[in-house]
Amino acid sequence: MVKHSDLIGKAAPSLQLPSIPDGSSYKLPLGQKPIALFFFPAAGTMGCTMEACSLRDARVNNIVFQRHPELEVVGVSGDPTDKQTKFADEHGLSYPILSDIDGQARKLYGVGSQFFGMTPGRETFFIDEKGIVRGVCDSSINVFEHTRFIQQQLVAIEKEKEKI
Repeated sequence: MVKHSDLIGKAAPSLQLPSIPDGSSYKLPLGQKPIALFFFPAAGTMGCTMEACSLRDARVNNIVFQRHPELEVVGVSGDPTDKQTKFADEHGLSYPILSDIDGQARKLYGVGSQFFGMTPGRETFFIDEKGIVRGVCDSSINVFEHTRFIQQQLVAIEKEKEKI
């Protein structure tokens, strides 16, 4: 199995999965815009709700996120799309949430499990506009760390562009 750390600095694996609300196929826009791809254990659980809402709120309340309207935030869980749609509707989540029922996306990205293998892992991958994985946040306990990680990645891109 691939380790998520092995992907850093390499082209992100192509991914196409059913998406909310209707199960239509969604393909990651690799090489087109920066992507924050976050894998979460289960729609509707406390930690996943806090993480998903933190990412939702960052668009409105975080100046760094506001400077990057091109950022594509994409969630992935093993839930069916009907459960994900209910979750998104209840919490006003407007970004794509993909259904990885068979776990193939988790395998592609090397996302393991947490809590002694009892639940799927919580990991966020930041993919730049060239389609390269720039970093991974693996924090199961601190759900807000994922939003901070994305912010740090966006700031790093800004600094790189200032040097050009």
